[in-house]
Amino acid sequence: MSPQKPAAMSPKGTAAVLDVVTENRRKEALLKTGALQNAILNSANFSSIATDEKGVIQLFNVGAERMLGYEAAEVVNKITPADISDPQEVIARAKTLSLELATPITPGFEALVFKASRGIEDIYELTYIRKDRSRFPAVVSVTALRDDRGGIIGYLLIGTDNTARKRAEEALLEAEALQKAIFNSANFSSIATDEKGVIQLFNVGAERMLGYAAAEVLNQITPADISDPQEVIARAQTLSVELATPINPGFEALVFKASRGIEDIYELTYIRKDGSRFPAVVSVTALRNDHDTIIGYLLIGTDNTARKQVEAEQQKLDQRLRDQQFYTRSLIESSIDALMTTNPSGIITDINRQMEALTGCTRDELIGAPFKNFFTDPERAEAGIKQVLREKKVSNYELTARARDGKTTVVSYNATTFYDRDRELQGVFAAARDVTELKRFERTLQSNNLELEIAKSAAEQANLAKSDFLSSMSHELRTPLSAILGFAQIMESNTPPPSAAQMESITQILRAGWHLLKLINEILDLAVIESGKMSVSNEPVLLAEVLRECQAMIEPQALQRGVQVTFPRQDILGYVNADRTRLKQVLINLLSNAIKYNREGGSVVVDYASSGPGQIILSVKDTGEGLGEKKLAQLFQPFNRLGQEGGTEQGTGIGLVVTKRLVELMRGTIGVNSKVGEGSTFWVELESTAAPEPVAEETEPAATLKSELQSTSLRTILYVEDNPANLKLVEQLILRRPDLRLLTAVNGTLGVEVARASQPDAILMDINLPGISGVEALKILREDPLTAHIPVIALTANAMERDIQKGLKAGFLLYLTKPIMVNAFMEALDLALNVSLLAHQRDK
Repeated sequence: MSPQKPAAMSPKGTAAVLDVVTENRRKEALLKTGALQNAILNSANFSSIATDEKGVIQLFNVGAERMLGYEAAEVVNKITPADISDPQEVIARAKTLSLELATPITPGFEALVFKASRGIEDIYELTYIRKDRSRFPAVVSVTALRDDRGGIIGYLLIGTDNTARKRAEEALLEAEALQKAIFNSANFSSIATDEKGVIQLFNVGAERMLGYAAAEVLNQITPADISDPQEVIARAQTLSVELATPINPGFEALVFKASRGIEDIYELTYIRKDGSRFPAVVSVTALRNDHDTIIGYLLIGTDNTARKQVEAEQQKLDQRLRDQQFYTRSLIESSIDALMTTNPSGIITDINRQMEALTGCTRDELIGAPFKNFFTDPERAEAGIKQVLREKKVSNYELTARARDGKTTVVSYNATTFYDRDRELQGVFAAARDVTELKRFERTLQSNNLELEIAKSAAEQANLAKSDFLSSMSHELRTPLSAILGFAQIMESNTPPPSAAQMESITQILRAGWHLLKLINEILDLAVIESGKMSVSNEPVLLAEVLRECQAMIEPQALQRGVQVTFPRQDILGYVNADRTRLKQVLINLLSNAIKYNREGGSVVVDYASSGPGQIILSVKDTGEGLGEKKLAQLFQPFNRLGQEGGTEQGTGIGLVVTKRLVELMRGTIGVNSKVGEGSTFWVELESTAAPEPVAEETEPAATLKSELQSTSLRTILYVEDNPANLKLVEQLILRRPDLRLLTAVNGTLGVEVARASQPDAILMDINLPGISGVEALKILREDPLTAHIPVIALTANAMERDIQKGLKAGFLLYLTKPIMVNAFMEALDLALNVSLLAHQRDK
């Protein structure tokens, strides 16, 4: 029998079959769409709240229940999203939008969806209130849901808990509105795949972040193809170990946890179409159908570049601070003296190795133990701590230390109190030097004046060495501290600004840095006093101006103590030959003491008189308790605590010593008349002088200077510095100004060569440079006609008064010390550029 031919099908039959196939495919697509919708609506990673057009909640997903603590039945058809939002924030939002959009907006649900109702994409921050009344910050994305005719049928509010800084999407409504809400957002990438990983959906955010058009990736590649391959391999290896199952590198490694129902959020590097890379945070959800079968995956990603950059800068700053702390610790440990700190109760809180050697005890045994326990006379040791707390400082306080093995050592203690940035007392810092041999030597040479002079000379040399050490320590501490404070100030003013948490860290760094700088400056002040190297610059000074400034500065203290201060008529005052700044310092110190040691409700009278030809006396009289003869004899001795025996008044004990030294440097005389029960009168006698000749002001037209400044397109700054951190800091500050460019040189010789070749508008010069110093480089520049006109600013960690005077005398326009304050630095730079511009105009 011959085989039968298959029956031919009519055209109508063929069409019917095609219709069935098409219908089946449509149903399959709808099933997948429904599965996608269910997967998103049932996700617990973010809240999805859908309302009708009046704002009444119609859908409240699992994520919303988890975040807000309500069950859907408690809110659906009952309340609006405004009822679970902070009412004050809703009111504030209504006011802000009313101003922004120039239309009145009612506080309530309307304020939450007004922009979306006008077709404006709207994402904002809001505080949600849970059922238990606790609160959490959320980022809310609002979309208007529209029917086929474009009419609004409701709103979709997708919220992420911003406490953990997660961004997610959730939608609730019909498939078309849901997909538009998710896939039309450009704020994050949404990539949906089939179960094999082939990309099926690629939203606007993904296109923007990755540079591909959706048509270039749909049905062609998997998310693994746009991910860093080495990171994908590493993730597969890590998960294989973690989950004890082999996982293939590739798409499986990206979705394995999600495929097992495990919430999965991880960091990954995405690769753009142009080959560039960026860090992303990716949240993965498995998409399931009604039978709980996986039909695909949804990968939602956010660009993590900005956070990574801030974290990297924060890590660098933290490391610099740790390095600074290590460096400071190294300096402490390198001291030949036994150093220690105690709390106000005299309990040891920190020590160095020399203290361990002195006592024969370990660090653990010393810390937490009473200071007095390690001396032959515990009562005298305890009295020493109390004296420091009372007088703020003691010098050459002798004690005998007793080690564990019974060995005794005579030591000389120098101690001071230390405080936190809020001026709260923290304890005592003390340095003990072994003076056993010195004491033995002094006893041996007691009868020999020559040998006594030798001992005094040795002590002076030791004091000079201490001053040199303090100067060196200041320079070494200021250099790294300059980078720490400088970069912290830059981060504080960055655009966009740091987050609240980051700003708190930056603030703590700045507080600690400025406090450390304050401690360094206090040490330097003491060193200058002890070395006798303080200098003044005398010139004709108008007393009326100085007294007006003193009056303004002292009035708050007088008001606080209820003391009335009276100043003389200022129209009768003349000129004195003095240093204006130091004279003001002298008068402020005398006035401050007169108020501080006055009785409550007392008075202070400032008077003026001529004491003879060419002499003027200024006096400050108070109504305090007065001083007896014994106390008057001690008044101008260092570190005396007269008037502070009760511990109610604070001071360093060196104020009058400095005052006396300053008056003498200004070729004046200081004295005091006092009587117990009647008060004291301090007087300063200075040389009077004639008014200075008026100085003709330059008549450079302001309009011309302004025009030149505006027409100058680019100004050049040369920075000569060998420290990479300081170079980087100044570079970042200069780059903030589009009208400036920066040239650098790492030593003085190279700096001179660059200056000659490039003719910069201004030069920033470090002092301690390899090879020739900054001062020597300045001398070369000034002697060369090509560079003599360029203004040069010293930017250095040499902050001693002698260094500043030496630098200004050498010819620097300004002398800035590190660490710099950004605002002051930029003002100094502008001044130098103006000087340069004026010189250029004169040359024309």
